[in-house]
Amino acid sequence: MANLLTILRMILCIIAVEFLFSGRPELALSSFFITLLVVILDGLDGVVARALNEQSEFGSVFDIIGDRVVENLYWIAFAGLGWVGIWVPMAVVTRGILTDGLRSIALSKGFTAFGEHSMMKNKFMHFLTASRISRAVYGTAKVLAFLAVIIANIPNVEFLDILTIEQHQIFIAIQPKLILFADILVYITVAMCIIRGIPVLIESKRYIDDKK
Repeated sequence: MANLLTILRMILCIIAVEFLFSGRPELALSSFFITLLVVILDGLDGVVARALNEQSEFGSVFDIIGDRVVENLYWIAFAGLGWVGIWVPMAVVTRGILTDGLRSIALSKGFTAFGEHSMMKNKFMHFLTASRISRAVYGTAKVLAFLAVIIANIPNVEFLDILTIEQHQIFIAIQPKLILFADILVYITVAMCIIRGIPVLIESKRYIDDKK
């Protein structure tokens, strides 16, 4: 069941991204709410896995795969639409490839990215990368960044029928501030992404060196 939820959030992410490229404000707004649902499912799959005792090595890896698909699709879409710089998906995708590749080496030796058999042995590095607090803070920052970027860049907002003329004018007036706020969240999120990846690169040395 938990893995099905992971599949569902990937499908919903694809739909949300497709809506963003439509150029239609009502679909872009729908993408905002679909993204909220994706976020809810991201938190729900872990709860379901624990409740139904479905926790497994595959489930842990598949959850990370789902995270990567969702994260990369949004950043690539935002860059393609010109809402963020191309450096954002370049940094995030590169970081993901490096950390996941090194985690696969640790996994082959019985260690997972998170949980009881985490590959992170240094307590500080474990806290920074694998702790629930760290993951929750990063996840929250990422979600806020996604939602802020979408709402700040809704195209052709003047044609959004659910808004009155006055509301259109208010939105257009505050849109530059919304974009600035979204940009700040993007910088914070990407910085956290890179910082949280560094401990994985450091700790992976013990798994690469077969003598240890």
